[in-house]
Amino acid sequence: MRIEIASLDRVGITQEILAVFSAKGWNLLAMEVSQYHTYVQLKDTNIPLAIIEPELIKISGLKAIREIELLPGERKSQQLEVLLANIPEPIIDIDKNGIILMVNKAASIALDSSADQLIGDPLNSHIKEKLRIYLSGQSTTQEITFANQQYYADITPVKSEESINGAVIVLRSLANVGRHLSQYQQGQVGGFDSIIGNSETIKQIKSQTKRFASLDLPVLITGETGTGKELLAKALHDNGNRSSKPFLAINCAALPEHLLESELFGYAPGAFTGAQSGGKPGLFELANGGSVFLDEIAEMPIYLQAKLLRFLQDFQIRRVGGVKDRKVDIRIISASHQNIAEQVKEKLFREDLYYRLNVLNLDLPALNKRSDDIPLLVEHFINNAAKQVNQANITLSSQALEKVCAYSWPGNVRQLQNVLFRLAALAESNIIEAQDIVFDEQLENQRNELDIEDSKVQNWQQAQQKFEQELLNALYPLYPSTRKLADRLQVSHNKIAMKLRQYEIK
Repeated sequence: MRIEIASLDRVGITQEILAVFSAKGWNLLAMEVSQYHTYVQLKDTNIPLAIIEPELIKISGLKAIREIELLPGERKSQQLEVLLANIPEPIIDIDKNGIILMVNKAASIALDSSADQLIGDPLNSHIKEKLRIYLSGQSTTQEITFANQQYYADITPVKSEESINGAVIVLRSLANVGRHLSQYQQGQVGGFDSIIGNSETIKQIKSQTKRFASLDLPVLITGETGTGKELLAKALHDNGNRSSKPFLAINCAALPEHLLESELFGYAPGAFTGAQSGGKPGLFELANGGSVFLDEIAEMPIYLQAKLLRFLQDFQIRRVGGVKDRKVDIRIISASHQNIAEQVKEKLFREDLYYRLNVLNLDLPALNKRSDDIPLLVEHFINNAAKQVNQANITLSSQALEKVCAYSWPGNVRQLQNVLFRLAALAESNIIEAQDIVFDEQLENQRNELDIEDSKVQNWQQAQQKFEQELLNALYPLYPSTRKLADRLQVSHNKIAMKLRQYEIK
């Protein structure tokens, strides 16, 4: 039986309550005290509250007595147990001597033991690595082996007056780290509906991709920059047998050789200056069970090509500076905008690696080769852009759409997307006209027309004033009021009025 006793906050009132229970011989199992409340648990559950209440109510300052299901501490403990039981990562609480005080359900399942069996065990009987928390006293993350699996251990010290009394260890499997990294990189699932187009070429590519998705073989995607190679790679992954596993991408042209190697293969502790002291797994480890997308594979250095070839032969990796081989199971999807066959002839790309990667091939056409798809792409991108800039119902006039469809689009779909976003961001009405559309090379020509002579620039202030004066002279006739011009330039009308007076523009 559990009772809540509400009272005034008076010195000695708790002692008087206990004296009543003692005088009546009512045995207490537990007791909790907070301001204005005393909670007790009786061993004898057959004593009715109607007998207890008259005895306690005699105490000065008591306000109310009622029966409750759980003591506050019991309720908190129960909620904590439910919370920990539903956390999928193993959690271990240890004291300052490394003795296990508590484990959650995931930890006991991983070790195939009950929580009662594990409590009291030394941590080093389950984790061989020495925890770095005892060296630094700070929260840290290190790689450990637990239940014959590799984990990242997030270790948080439990301190009292700056002394370490223990630690809470949360274990995150490399598979979960890889999946979270994949979600961070890619976001939403990339289905075939994300490949926009109804042209015969795109229909054929979608059909090929659907067939290739179920085949666990390397795929090489070719096509000009901006055609959507990574989008196609994501569709391959998300519609295949590995869709529930990580999809990790890396641009081989974006990193220098030594960094690219460590990003792909990981590195052992102390492998090089600046390396994390606990080492780091590479993308191949993190993507275990899933897919790795190697974009711009033709830019990979020859040395790294040889190492990648060795990996593709047995799918075993060795971290940079390491001595242990690790087996991983991944699907390689690669892409390049270059003609790799020509690079093979010029000895710039290994022929044996080319044949390893080019088991299945998908070739994405340039946008000007599938101009029938441009209206669909325009509708998709302009709607997305309008949402991002908080505009509604932005459309292109028929003349504007004709201008877009007639353009050659050297930057392909990516260039189209960027141009449409710029149009949506700068749109002054819901309809974009043909004269509003300026392509990238036209912008570049406009920049080149700006002629600045060093001898004519006195200082920053003078140059800024000159620009302001030219800007106002050009726009004021088009927006012939201070409020209209202020709205166009997104400043206050008082500032426009002040500048017009300053430069004597009427």
